[in-house]
Amino acid sequence: MTKKERVLHIIDALKEKYPDARCSLDAQNPFELLVAVRLSAQCTDARVNMVTPVLFEKYKTLDDYCNADVKDIEEIIKSCGFYKNKASSIKEMAISIRDNFGGVVPDTIEDLITLSGVGRKTANLIVGDVYGKESIVVDTHMIRISNRLGLVNVKDPAKIEFALKKIVPVEEGSDFCHRIVMFGRDTCTARKAHCDGCELFDYCKRVGVK
Repeated sequence: MTKKERVLHIIDALKEKYPDARCSLDAQNPFELLVAVRLSAQCTDARVNMVTPVLFEKYKTLDDYCNADVKDIEEIIKSCGFYKNKASSIKEMAISIRDNFGGVVPDTIEDLITLSGVGRKTANLIVGDVYGKESIVVDTHMIRISNRLGLVNVKDPAKIEFALKKIVPVEEGSDFCHRIVMFGRDTCTARKAHCDGCELFDYCKRVGVK
């Protein structure tokens, strides 16, 4: 079975296990999602979702963020960790989107990664979830599981992204990544791969599983 064939079986199995694939971060518009993803670095999605309602209530528009006092943002997001860098990034992102992109969150990876604090992982999530374009979000779950499944044999996020884009159908990429996160949280965890009863057992090369 080729990798392209195996990944289709994996996608089908994940669809059956997780019929509702969605980003676990709460947001009502593209910029809010961008902010939430920035906050999620080195922080749980659950914690971010506890913080963002207060942030989004205070800052409702892009201009609100552009004109914000960074220290006020810091105070709201402090529990997310690395709050000083994140607060600065949030304001800088808003200013750049206003001044360089007409107030609209960019729809390409190349443009998104010019924003403060935005890397390829975040950029892929935005183009996939917001704009429905080809995307592969490579987080710690994807790095671990794509290697265990034998879809890749490399740990570098960018190399994994481009390798998976060659075998994952474009229309499946975004949801596939969300389902991998769910799967990584409850079955194929970092601490231990729970192989007994695993829906992907028959397609898994079990690379590195102990």
